[in-house]
Amino acid sequence: MKLRSNQRLHKPLFYARGFLEHHVIPDCLFRERLGKKLEALNPENQARILDRVRYYNKFDSLAPIPESAVRLSQLKPTSKTAYYYDLRQVLRYFPRTLKVATRFGDVRDVSDFPRIVKTRPIQGSNENSILLKLNSVRHFRPCTDNAPYAHKIDGIVWRGKVNKDHRQTIFQQHFGNPLCNLGKTNDLNEGENPAWKTPWMSIEEQLRYKFILSIEGNEVATNLKWIAQSNSLCFMTKPKFESWFMEGRLEASKHYVELRDDYSDLPEKMDYYLAHPDEAREIIANLNAYYAQFTNSDEELLISLLVVEKYLVSTGQREAQPRHSILPKDQP
Repeated sequence: MKLRSNQRLHKPLFYARGFLEHHVIPDCLFRERLGKKLEALNPENQARILDRVRYYNKFDSLAPIPESAVRLSQLKPTSKTAYYYDLRQVLRYFPRTLKVATRFGDVRDVSDFPRIVKTRPIQGSNENSILLKLNSVRHFRPCTDNAPYAHKIDGIVWRGKVNKDHRQTIFQQHFGNPLCNLGKTNDLNEGENPAWKTPWMSIEEQLRYKFILSIEGNEVATNLKWIAQSNSLCFMTKPKFESWFMEGRLEASKHYVELRDDYSDLPEKMDYYLAHPDEAREIIANLNAYYAQFTNSDEELLISLLVVEKYLVSTGQREAQPRHSILPKDQP
């Protein structure tokens, strides 16, 4: 197996492009293209595109723009530069006098007014959290896995930071199981087994295993998107948070192997799929197909533009266009 040849350049190229677009390319060139970009919504793709727009932006009423909103012209690179560059790639198509309310970073709750965020909780009323593809350089890394499932190592692998949270549970229960290659990459907490601390492991090395754990951290699991491009089987608990990847639409036993929240069923689930490789390959193929919807860059931009347009209409900053199925209900 191998990662695409440009994988190691993925991050430098992202920041180089963002820097150039911020400092060199004038936004007026993009604003002139907005109408043409939105015209790409056509009868052939309309149902698919608008379905995702409605999923990301569930806000279906009118709301005043909050005081915390800032004009597009006031947005600047910050410590969350990756978020800014992703946001700017979409907002540069709109007039700089318009305002947006954003919240960068790992978001686990829902605001009391509409804000653009990277993540939101799946359960409960989350319509005030409007999802955009933010911090994509970390969460949407291109990956190609050429190793057939049958040639991979029997067992499961995971590497990452472990604090005093749900990630400790799996180490406490299954560290030392010969089928589990688990490793903690941050410093040990008091009382933890010193053997938990292991060296960093590359994606290439993890892809040698038939099974890969995807464990949510502060919110969504970072590795889920590259697992979805691989020939390895994803094991995880039912997602509690979602992002542009629409984790809330993933189905257990179709896209991934669902584990109990306490991971007590991990050994039996591994034994089952080792004994049923055809079922494992079917789930892998389904998750690969699910990921494919995020690979069309033109459609990804169109969806993002429509998500923002709906936000601007709902806050009274942009006139409603004849795309009624995505507009607030009390718009004409």
